[in-house]
Amino acid sequence: MIPIEILRTGIERDIFDYTQLMDVLKAYKKPRDAVTKLLKESKIIRIRKGLYCFGAIWRRHPLSIELLANLVYGPSIISLDYALSYYGFIPEQVKTITSVVPGRRRFYDTPVGNFSYNHLSLHFFSFGITLEKTNQNQWLIMQPIKALADKVWTDKRFKPSSPASFADYFFQDLRVDEAVLLSFIDESVLMETEQHLSSRKIKWMLEFLAKYKSQQDE
Repeated sequence: MIPIEILRTGIERDIFDYTQLMDVLKAYKKPRDAVTKLLKESKIIRIRKGLYCFGAIWRRHPLSIELLANLVYGPSIISLDYALSYYGFIPEQVKTITSVVPGRRRFYDTPVGNFSYNHLSLHFFSFGITLEKTNQNQWLIMQPIKALADKVWTDKRFKPSSPASFADYFFQDLRVDEAVLLSFIDESVLMETEQHLSSRKIKWMLEFLAKYKSQQDE
């Protein structure tokens, strides 16, 4: 078999790392030369150092950019604008997959998409994580209200003076869909979020959401 057929037979998933690559090609006298040729022919794609995927015609499934976001730099969780778009909070289709990390900020411009990583403290980062699943893949993303809290927390341009300040920020600046927002506001979720995230900015956000929900229910 030719190298790409050997790889496709030996590697089950469409995304793989350098260790897997070298292990499958270990019978070759010069496996790195084989890899260089595969890359040149676009039969495999180097996403970043040590991380690869098969070229389009050799993939078994559509490439999951969400799974890639978790793998390109980590530990990381999808959040911020991409998560808000994913949940339907905001109308824009976000091209850059945004995530949060407890480490340094990073941005990766790759052949399969752009990935940005915004820093959160470990305490802030470790709350509100959920596992999203499809038939072929699964990835980590922040829960809806936590993704909104991450956006509020990391947006240094927004400096609220009171809970009421969030109305313009959500509905004018971010253009949040009111019906979608209401569908995610749950008293138990707000209470749990407040217990974990004690900053004034987030407390004001939660206070606004609770009051907004109450007003709409009247």
